[in-house]
Amino acid sequence: MFVEIDRFVARYIRLTEAESDFFHSLLKPRHVRKKTFLLQEGEVCDFEAFILKGCIRSYYLDKEGTETILHFAVEDWWVSDLASFADRSPSNLFIESLEDTDLLSIDFSGKALLFEKIPAFERMFRILVQRSLSVLQQRFYATVSQTAEERYLQFIERYPQIAQRVPQHQIARYIGVSPEFLSKIRSNRGAHPDPAKDDRRRR
Repeated sequence: MFVEIDRFVARYIRLTEAESDFFHSLLKPRHVRKKTFLLQEGEVCDFEAFILKGCIRSYYLDKEGTETILHFAVEDWWVSDLASFADRSPSNLFIESLEDTDLLSIDFSGKALLFEKIPAFERMFRILVQRSLSVLQQRFYATVSQTAEERYLQFIERYPQIAQRVPQHQIARYIGVSPEFLSKIRSNRGAHPDPAKDDRRRR
């Protein structure tokens, strides 16, 4: 159960056997079925979860009920509402499983205890937050500097394992276009565009 998360942690910090055992004791395994809400708008997020298997999306709804997808997460990724978790404030997000999913989660009190007993974990989670903010900043920049087609091609190039597992209408909501507009993009390029192949043709 802990092999994958131990491998992940080892990329950032080194733990003794006793420290690993303590970390494991704070993790709660959870299996959720497809289309299960881990978090809904208005709830306080009390978990940060490592995905062992499955696919999850985070999104919010505007006043008209239109979805904007913030991110997808698959195996070896963490999922949470960082602001709600850290501030103990109501979330404006929905977090939903897109597949049957297995998780290892830690709650707010457990994470605080982890930082107290093993301060090295603060460094690891700080790096994860920094990377998350960097990705979010890049997305904002892409929204104002790239065309919808460029954002789509960038998405399938960066996240091919996700592009093959989520519905096209959700990819559309992620890159900020309507499903109908994304269909036009795909029709113009073919149903399964291959950016690498396009690069070879241009050379």
